[in-house]
Amino acid sequence: MELVGQKRTVLGKKTKELRSERLLPAVIFGKGLESLPITIGHNEFSKVYKASGETSIIDIVVDKKSHPVLVKDVQLHHLTSQPIHVGFYEVNLKEKLNANIPVEVVNEDKNALIKGGEALILVLLNEIEVEALPMDLPDKFLVDAAKMVTMESVITMKDLEYDKEKVEIVDYDPEEIVAKLDFAQMLEEEEAAVDEAAAVAGIEATAEKEPEEEGAEEEKEEK
Repeated sequence: MELVGQKRTVLGKKTKELRSERLLPAVIFGKGLESLPITIGHNEFSKVYKASGETSIIDIVVDKKSHPVLVKDVQLHHLTSQPIHVGFYEVNLKEKLNANIPVEVVNEDKNALIKGGEALILVLLNEIEVEALPMDLPDKFLVDAAKMVTMESVITMKDLEYDKEKVEIVDYDPEEIVAKLDFAQMLEEEEAAVDEAAAVAGIEATAEKEPEEEGAEEEKEEK
């Protein structure tokens, strides 16, 4: 995947003008490297980011020089949720790095227990930290719900499929559970209990504060 960037001299609040032209302010930085402010096309970035996420290498070409980068930080507009600034981390392709890889569930529609409303799948690890060369980083870890045929079924670390010769999971515990099935009704009851407990706690907190606030008002009036 490739993006074309232009060196940027406009900094600070003036970058709003760039965004009005559908240009996205960004910066390339890295270990031992001088930061390079750039602009990239807003639409082009959105397409590439959708495909790459934060675990695939993107080549950003600036003045005919290619910078292999990972998306490190995307700042979003507080109202539109559109990206307004991107931080790219330039990597050394020959040096291993650590990255958090997302866990994704697939084939829920092929699981009879889930389709029948008896069970829900619980993902206990949403991300897993790995160490690998930049080009060997997996895009995601897949949890295949179709393989979970009973309520006792679990997916552990050792069940994950990835290139074990190139990718090392940090703090690897083969028996650690990544995902499991649980009874749908039980989960709904637990969530209801948690909501009720939170509501009661909120009422109690308000009740405790009221006398203090009244006392504070009286103190103000006396003064």
